[in-house]
Amino acid sequence: MQAAGSYNAQEWLKSPLGEALVQQESRIVEEALDGIFGEECLQLGLWGERRTFIRFARTQRCALIGESAAGRPCAVGEFHRLPVDDDSIDAVLLPHTLDFSDRPHEVLREVDRVLRANGHILVLGFKPTGLWGLRRLVPGAGMPPGADYPISERRLRDWLKLLDMRIQGSQRYFFRWPLPRRRVGSSTKWERRGQALWPELAACYMLTAQKRVSTLTPVRPLWRRKPKVVAGLAEPSTRVSRIRFDKN
Repeated sequence: MQAAGSYNAQEWLKSPLGEALVQQESRIVEEALDGIFGEECLQLGLWGERRTFIRFARTQRCALIGESAAGRPCAVGEFHRLPVDDDSIDAVLLPHTLDFSDRPHEVLREVDRVLRANGHILVLGFKPTGLWGLRRLVPGAGMPPGADYPISERRLRDWLKLLDMRIQGSQRYFFRWPLPRRRVGSSTKWERRGQALWPELAACYMLTAQKRVSTLTPVRPLWRRKPKVVAGLAEPSTRVSRIRFDKN
């Protein structure tokens, strides 16, 4: 598996296109993290500078795990086997992490394991379709090096639902041709127009979800009926307790 913080990808992010993408994603992540509180926030994979995203966390502490020491993460480990305790994290950010992973299911299962009840997951991903889906037809166009596993938003939704996570929202963004060397304007007019008129053509999406927890809700037991005596024998009577699963 190639980490999102690999050297080649980081070099791509220094191009005009990469810098414009990170700037826009910073604004999107800042808004998404604004209402998420708690003790711990965890980012998996380096995307841009070390504090590009985690500086916006509203939790008491935040950390970044990388699969290599490049970029000086807080810790180094494999994303599908995180060195993190169960039920210990309030928010997990995956900035294009799954786009670089050949084990996306295992990464998501690990995220589910470390998330606390009602914890949040924020995923930034490249859309396999849209403008960037035509990259093979445009000379010089392409994904960042190593981003070989883009996942569609629909598929990611299905995977998260299988983990019993509640989808909270999605946002499609970045309507630029995938030409790293072309100068990119900073105007937001084109972005607003794309989101309003042709969202399917976006290059990227952000999906947010919350971990749901099934709880045991006891139902009042049936009252014991008075035994009936028939031919000297008492009818057996039992007190029954029923438990059903409710999903909050």
